Amino acid sequence: MKVAVTGATGMIGRSLVRELLRQGHDVRAVTRGEAPPGTSGVRWEGAATRGIEWAAPLRGVDAVVHLAGSSLAAGRWTPDRKREILESRDRATRVLIAGLMAQGVRPGVFLSMSAVGYYGMDPERTFTEVDPAGSDFLAQVCVAWEDAAAGARELGARVALLRAGVVLSSAGGMLGRLKAPFLLGLGGPVGSGSQWLSWIGGEDAVGLILHALTDDRAEGPINLTAPAPVRNREFAQALGKALHRPAGLPLPAAAVRLMFGEMGETVLLSGQRVYPKRALALGYAFRQPEIGAALAAVAGRG
Repeated sequence: MKVAVTGATGMIGRSLVRELLRQGHDVRAVTRGEAPPGTSGVRWEGAATRGIEWAAPLRGVDAVVHLAGSSLAAGRWTPDRKREILESRDRATRVLIAGLMAQGVRPGVFLSMSAVGYYGMDPERTFTEVDPAGSDFLAQVCVAWEDAAAGARELGARVALLRAGVVLSSAGGMLGRLKAPFLLGLGGPVGSGSQWLSWIGGEDAVGLILHALTDDRAEGPINLTAPAPVRNREFAQALGKALHRPAGLPLPAAAVRLMFGEMGETVLLSGQRVYPKRALALGYAFRQPEIGAALAAVAGRG
C-alpha cells in the first residue's frame, strides 16, 4: 500500500512508520521537519499550511493515517495554549482534507487519531464507543477533531476515529516524564491515586492502527486502549516494580494544581475507565493486555 502518515516523527508515528516499512509499504511522511529514513517526505505546516500544492505528492495514496497534533501535556493551558491545541487538531485536519480534495487524492481509508478525552472525566463510569461526548475542554477538542476528520468521507474514504488513551512507550510520552523520578526513588501515585488510567502499550497502539488500516469493518470510533484500565496507584506500583524502585512518594493534588493548573486537574488528577469494546469485536488480539507486562516491556531495566 501507499500510506500517507501525518505526525510521522512523533512518538507513535515513528513506530508506525518503522512497522509499515518493515511490511514493505510505501510511506509518505507528511511533516514539518525531516522525513524518517526510508520514507518520501511531504512538507506541510499543519494548521498554518497555505495553498494546495503541498498535497500533490499524495496523489495515488491508498490510505492516510492522521496522527498530528500539539502535545496536551506540554505546559499550562493558557488561552493561547488552548487555541494552539484546538487548531492543531481541528483546523489542521480540515486543511489536510481540503488539500487532498483539491488535488484529487482519493484514499480508500482515512484513520484519524482522537483521544479518550472525548468522553469527559468520571471517577467510576466505564466508557465504550457508544457513549456520548463530555463537556470539558478536552471533550470539546475531541468533538471538533472528529467532526473535522469526518469530512474525509467526502473523499470516498472509510473513516475510523482512534480514541487513544495513555500510550506507554520507551520513546517518550507520559512514561518518559515519569521514568526519571521513579529511578531516583521519588515516584508514587498522583493525588489520591484512585483516578482511573486508560492506557495502551506502544506495540498494541501500532498493532491496532495497522488492524484498522486493513479491516474494512473498522469504521467510526475505536478506543485505542488496553482491556484492563488501572487506577493511578496500581500504575505507580507496576512502574516501580518494572524499574526495581519504590513507589511510595505521592505527588499531592495541591502541588499538581499549583504547578499545572487546569491541565494538571484534567490530565493528572481526573480519570476515565475506557474499554476497547470495538477493537475486541473486530478481533484484535492484544499483545500486552496487562499493565505489569506492558511496563516491564517498555520501562524495565533488563
